Parts: sequence; C-alpha cells; structure tokens
Amino acid sequence: MRELTKKKALTLVKELDAFPKVPESYVESTASGGTVSVIAFTLMAVLAFLEFFVYRSTWMRYEYELVNKTLMTKVLLCVNLCVFMNVDIGADVLDLAETMVANDGLKYEPVNFELSPHQRLWHMTLLHIQERLRVEHSLQDVIFKSALKGAPPALPPSEDHPASLSACRIHGHLYVNKVAGNFHITVGKSIPHPRGHAHLAALVSHDSYNFSHRIDHLSFGEVIPGIISPLDGTEKISADSNHLFQYFITIVPTKLNTYKVSADTHQYSVTERERVINHAAGSHGVSGIFMKYDINSLMVKVTEQHMPFWQFLVRLCGIIGGIFSTTGMLHGMVGFTVDLICCRFQMGIYKRLKVSKCINICFCINSSL
Repeated sequence: MRELTKKKALTLVKELDAFPKVPESYVESTASGGTVSVIAFTLMAVLAFLEFFVYRSTWMRYEYELVNKTLMTKVLLCVNLCVFMNVDIGADVLDLAETMVANDGLKYEPVNFELSPHQRLWHMTLLHIQERLRVEHSLQDVIFKSALKGAPPALPPSEDHPASLSACRIHGHLYVNKVAGNFHITVGKSIPHPRGHAHLAALVSHDSYNFSHRIDHLSFGEVIPGIISPLDGTEKISADSNHLFQYFITIVPTKLNTYKVSADTHQYSVTERERVINHAAGSHGVSGIFMKYDINSLMVKVTEQHMPFWQFLVRLCGIIGGIFSTTGMLHGMVGFTVDLICCRFQMGIYKRLKVSKCINICFCINSSL
C-alpha cells in the first residue's frame, strides 16, 4: 500500500516537471548550432563580466533635511593662509550676536610669500582641480569617495630662500557659534570696546599696507583629508596699499557616510568682491580681508550606496536567460528560413528535371514514328 502511494506521488511529481529531458537519440548536433552556442556563451561571459564591474561600483545619494538636528552649538573653523605683510596684523571673529570669539587657537608665523618650485607645482595642481570642479560637478562624488580619516593635508615644506621673511602665515582653528559671523584680518590687534569692535592700527602707516594673500586651506567642521574646499588655493595680489577683500560664504552642514569615512562636516559656497579704499572718491571702508559667513538651516546627507547582491543575481540571471532564449529563437528562425530556401531550391530542380524528362520522352516517341 505504501509502495503504491509512493509510485502515485512520483508520477504526480513527474507530471509537474517543467523541464522534460529529450533522449540523446533524438538530439542532432549541427555546425550552425555549435557556432551560435559559442557566440552566445561568449556574449554571456562578456556581459556577466561587465555586470560584475557595475556591481562593484558605488554612487552617492543626496538627502536633504529642512531642519538641522545636530546638537552641537559650535562649529570648527580651520584656517591656513598667508598675508603679504610683516607688520602687526590681527585675525578674529565677530558673530551676529556681537560676541567676540577667542582666537587663542590661531598662530602667527613669519614666512616668505613667494613659493618654492615644489610649492608652486602643488599650488598649480590645486588650482587645476578647483577649475575642473567648477566645470564637472560629478567630480565631487569622486572626492567624497576618496576621503579618509587622518591628519589634515598640509602645504609642502618650504625650501631655503635668500629673500627676507616678508609675510605672515596665520594658521590654526577656532570654535565659532552657529550663527552668522565675520572672520576678518586687518592691521593691529583687536581691543575690547563697549561700542563695537576695534583694532589698534594708529601706529602703522597706510603705505605699508598690503593685503595680498593666499589661502591654502579654509574649512568649517571636521577636517577630512581629501576634501577640497572652494577657497583652497585662492591667491589675490593687490597693487594698492589700501585694498578690501570680501568673501561671502554660505555654509551647509553635511553628514558624510562612505565606506571609508563617516563624519559631520560642512560644505560651503562663496562669492568674492574686492575694491580699493579711497575716501576721497567715496569708497569708504577698512582695508583687510573679511570673510562673512552664514550657516544654513538645511542639512545634507551624503551616503555612498552599493547595488544589493540579490539585485546583482537577478540582473545576471536576466542576462544569461535572455541571451539563451533569444539565440535559441534566432537559431530556430534562421534554420527554418534556410530549410525553406533549400526546399524551394530542390523543388525548382525537381520541376526542371521533370519537364526535361517529359521533353525527352516526347522526342523519343516522335523519332520512333
């Protein structure tokens, strides 16, 4: 009884077989079929290989939040720039709430403004990258993918120069409030004043002013090696002593998540303006470098994404199955067409032979008569 039940079950399973096997005695191998099979298998291998590279590639996904939910009330400002002045200059931050930010983290170092050949090559490379970034925005994704945790990038060490140290390098970091502010560099150290902000510059002659400068690095938030900020490599040369340089910066908090790094940093865009201070001509102001920044409430999440493995398998099966079925249909259609042409050709030969045979018979009959 059990054996009968098993046989019935096996019979039922066999009837559900969607892949019936054809006996080898019914299968005929042809040269055309082998050629099509070789072409199909080659195409499958090439497309599967390319699909594997697509599976390994990643892309950046951008998400936006209207409200910045981070709990940090301070933003790290990292600066490294060189001003072509060897007199007493001061750099500090005054924000929208008229709060003076302590500039203890800034260092002043006398340097030579002229770059060595090795430094100039480094600077020209940085300018070339900035130019390509303004043209091809997709390169920013490549920079995000190449970012790594570690020490921030630094300018190559300077070589010995006979020239005197005629410039001042200002480098370091500050923690500024998350409100609009003004980071500025002008002559004289800042002094506390009940009615505003002032710098002690009365003892410095206006003829000695020269605010030509070069910004090696300026960033907000956590410093990530490999990330290039818009002002990195900026160089401004002024022929006038009283010159005002202004940079208007819009900061966007950014949360970066890649397979190499995860950090909370900030991106920014910048517009520039400069003019000569001439009170007689109506151009008033204070000579110096002024960087006015404003922090946007919008937050951007940049996430590196990868194709899921199941999607890779589905695409791979689609490639293999599609090529296999398509080549089978094409081979069948080509074979049918060839057989049809051969059949018609043979029929034509048969008819011509039949007609010629009838003519020969008639000729033989007429000859006998």
